[in-house]
Parts: sequence; structure tokens; C-alpha cells
Amino acid sequence: MPGPQLVMYEEEFKEITAVLDKLTREANAKIVYLVDKNGQLIASSGETERIDATSLASLTAGNIAATSGLAKLIGEKEFSILFHEGEKENIHISLVGQRVILVVVFDHRSSLGLVRLRVKKSSDELNNIFDKLIKKVETEPEAESPFAEITDDDIDNLFSE
Repeated sequence: MPGPQLVMYEEEFKEITAVLDKLTREANAKIVYLVDKNGQLIASSGETERIDATSLASLTAGNIAATSGLAKLIGEKEFSILFHEGEKENIHISLVGQRVILVVVFDHRSSLGLVRLRVKKSSDELNNIFDKLIKKVETEPEAESPFAEITDDDIDNLFSE
């Protein structure tokens, strides 16, 4: 089940993007995406203009959810890494700290071994960023919703006119 929404600050977003850019270079990947478990794209790197990122993000989250169901059927907690091999391109999908999904699209210029090695290092870096982000959110005072002062009567009056 997806967790609560997480607030993303510009500083952490830049750090995440830097990690994805580094992973793209070091793994010789074509594209790297970071997706939340709800299927929302968080960040991307590489040749992203040729792929519908919204579709990829939602399909990836669905793939993770389906695979989680398969894992439970056979008594596993989950499968944390998925690999899809195509004729020209491959997709490596991994869960990062039970929070987000890291998607790496690569071709013959790279290898599964190199991608797995670089993903492990990047996953550790991303976990550190998300840990820091969670601590930051917990220590910041909670902002009051702009809708907090609107009452049910206000809504009824709006629609009764």
C-alpha cells in the first residue's frame, strides 16, 4: 500500500537529480527515472524526450504492485529487482528503501552487471537523501492548509446561489 505524500524541497530535488545524472553517466544508461509507488514521476535523467514519462511511471508502479502480489503468492516478501530484456533495450527496475522505484533503461552500450553495480550505489545515496528529507519534514512546523478556514456552510452558500 502506498505511503503518505511526501513534500519535496528544491534542495533535495537537486540532490536527487544529481544522483540520477551520475547514474546515467556511470551506467551508460539511456534514461533513468525515479518514480513513487503511486506511479508519479519524481525526477528523470537522460534521453527522456522520446518516452511518455507519465505512462512509464504508472506502468512501472503497476508492475511493482503486480510483482509484489506474485511474490506473496509464493511466500516471498517481495521482489526488489525486476529486469526486462528486449531486442534493443532493457529495463532494470528496483525498489529504493521501500519508498520509490528506480528505473534504468539501457542498451548494448552497457551491461546488466554494470547497471546493477551502479544502481546499488545510487540507491544508497537516494536513501540518504530521503532519510534527510523525512527528518526535515518532521522538524518543520506543519503549514496550515489554505482551506482550513472554509466551513461547510461556506461551501453550501457557494453552491446555493
